[in-house]
Amino acid sequence: MLAALKPDAIIASDLKRAAATAGELAAITGHQVNHYSALRETYAGAWQGLTHEEIVAQYGEQYAAWKRGEPVRRGGGELETEVADRAAPVVLEHADKLPEDGTLVVVSHGGTIRTTIGRLLGLEARHWESLGGLSNCCWSVLGEGARGWRLLEHNAGTLPEPVLGDDD
Repeated sequence: MLAALKPDAIIASDLKRAAATAGELAAITGHQVNHYSALRETYAGAWQGLTHEEIVAQYGEQYAAWKRGEPVRRGGGELETEVADRAAPVVLEHADKLPEDGTLVVVSHGGTIRTTIGRLLGLEARHWESLGGLSNCCWSVLGEGARGWRLLEHNAGTLPEPVLGDDD
């Protein structure tokens, strides 16, 4: 479905799953993928590899503070603002190189995408969580408007299907 958008460029995280996903799109479109460590998922320190239940059991207060929107270095890792600080400039650099009405596909990870969208939209960091998660293999669409970036679609995964009535 993304190939049908005829992207002009593809950039991706250099981590395995995102790189493989971008590679599949590149094979269809004929574009080269530029990989960036700046598009990696949020580093969550000691939380890395733990289940939700394990995080809550071992780091309950830290988890609760993070869910309240407080700036928390989850497991000693990165702040969400630091993720946006490293990812958003890469996206903007490539967006600036697009032809007019061009399309850039960014293949990354849910947390990185959410924080980057929040930064591009100019939202305060404490509101980024309100964007909601991004499911695997789903996408968001941003466009430039007269007053900056706009979120046009979020967590999309399929094209709308026509509604059929019961009348012939």
